[in-house]
Amino acid sequence: MKQFSNRYIFIFATVMVAIVALILSAAALLLQPLQQKNAEIEKKRNILASVGVEATEETAENLYDQFITGSFAINSEAERVEGADPFYVDVRKEQKKPLEEQVFPIFEASLEDGSKSYIMPLEGKGLWGPIYGYISIKEDMRTISGVTFDHKSETPGLGAEINEGWFEAQFVDKKLFEDEEFVSILVQKGGAGEDDPHAVDAISGGTITSKALESMLYNCLVNYVEFLKKNSQ
Repeated sequence: MKQFSNRYIFIFATVMVAIVALILSAAALLLQPLQQKNAEIEKKRNILASVGVEATEETAENLYDQFITGSFAINSEAERVEGADPFYVDVRKEQKKPLEEQVFPIFEASLEDGSKSYIMPLEGKGLWGPIYGYISIKEDMRTISGVTFDHKSETPGLGAEINEGWFEAQFVDKKLFEDEEFVSILVQKGGAGEDDPHAVDAISGGTITSKALESMLYNCLVNYVEFLKKNSQ
C-alpha cells in the first residue's frame, strides 16, 4: 500500500478545508436573500397578528399591504425622524444606544370595521433569552387593541406560554393610563382583579418570565408616552 508523506497529508487536508469553507460560504451567500425574505414575512405576520389579522406565509404580504397603511419612526421627544425606515429598525440594537439617539418605530393599521390602531414593537429579556412582540393601541391612544408575544428559549409549559392565545387575549381592552399617568400593564402573580383595567394574570409557574414581560412592556412603551399623549382623543 502506498504511503503518503506527512507533508502531502497536510496539504491535502488544507485544500479540502478550503474547498469546504468556500462551498459553505457560497451556500450562505446564495441563501441569504431567501432567509431575509422569510424573516420579513414572519415580521409582517407578527405585526398583523397584533391587530387580530391572521396571515400565512402565502398571504402575509398582501394582507400587510391591505391593513398596514402607514409607518414612521419617532425620537424620544415624540418628533418624527426623517430617513428612518420603521420596518428595518432593529429595536434590540436601538436599545443599546443613548436614549437621545434611539428611534422608535410605529405602524398604522386601518381595520375592516373602519377603526385604526397604532402598533409598536417590543423587545426585552426573559428568563433564558430574548422575549419580544408587538402591541397595538386603539385610536384613543390609551387602550390596547391586541398583542403578540414570542420568545427564544423560555421554559416549555411555563414561561413559554407567553405566546399562547389565552395569555395574549387578556391584554385586549386593558388601559395604559390612569387618568394622565402612564402605568403600563401589571402581570399579576396570583391573578389580577376581575375589574382591574391595568393588570392581567401571570403564567402559573412562570413568574420570572411574567415579570420580565411586564418590564418589557413598561420599558418599551414609556418611550411612546409623549406620542400617545400628544395624539390622544
